[in-house]
Amino acid sequence: MDLHLHDKTALVTGASRGIGLAAARTLAAEGMRVVGVARTASPALKECGAIPVAADLSTPEGVERGVRAAVAELGGLDLLVNNVGGDDAYVLGGFLETDEESWGRIFDLNLFSAVRVTRAALPSLLERAGVVVNISSVGARMPHSGPIEYNTAKAALTAFGKALSKEFGPRGLRVNTVSPGPVRTAIWEAADGFGAKLAAEQGVGLAQFLDALPARMGLTTGRMVDPEEVGALIAFLASDHARSMTGSDHLIEGGMVKTV
Repeated sequence: MDLHLHDKTALVTGASRGIGLAAARTLAAEGMRVVGVARTASPALKECGAIPVAADLSTPEGVERGVRAAVAELGGLDLLVNNVGGDDAYVLGGFLETDEESWGRIFDLNLFSAVRVTRAALPSLLERAGVVVNISSVGARMPHSGPIEYNTAKAALTAFGKALSKEFGPRGLRVNTVSPGPVRTAIWEAADGFGAKLAAEQGVGLAQFLDALPARMGLTTGRMVDPEEVGALIAFLASDHARSMTGSDHLIEGGMVKTV
């Protein structure tokens, strides 16, 4: 299927690894001109054909610098992928162990970065009747699964996308949300990541923990999600094939959610 994305432009946040890198790589392969913004430009980001821009999007100053550089480099935006998020410093002890600083850090990275980047990019996106894709999480629908501050921030991000689609849809902007389940990224697989912390808490090795994860989380497919699968969904939502899709939350979670 030809997605007809050739020569269109995209800004992908959190593009140095994981879902962001997969999105940047997929969009570039489809012929888009892509700027990838991250705190540090990884070698993989440079090699995938995207233009790297270094900026800390958890701060207002970093957002202004990153978006300004992207718009200047590309001459305008057809697509914004709000992917930056996560945080390896999740609190494992639950609500009473999660302090004010943790809530603020997680919300800045997982919600307010998207709010600020969207606000800065919106004039250019409206000029081109563009598309916004927000990367939320299955945790927004299953907040009991923890970490509480992360899932709450992602639920707010999902609501933000819905509201944005209603306000700016009449002006040609499409906004959709992608909510992945557990994806094979550093958050789960790195030796010092969140997955490793959970494995240590349970007294098992990381490899053993990851092997058991699909069954323990109820993934019908029996496997974690590959980042490239999420990248492909983002590319489809950016295309005119999805021009009647807006305000929707698209699950890609291996059947983890059991409700309709």
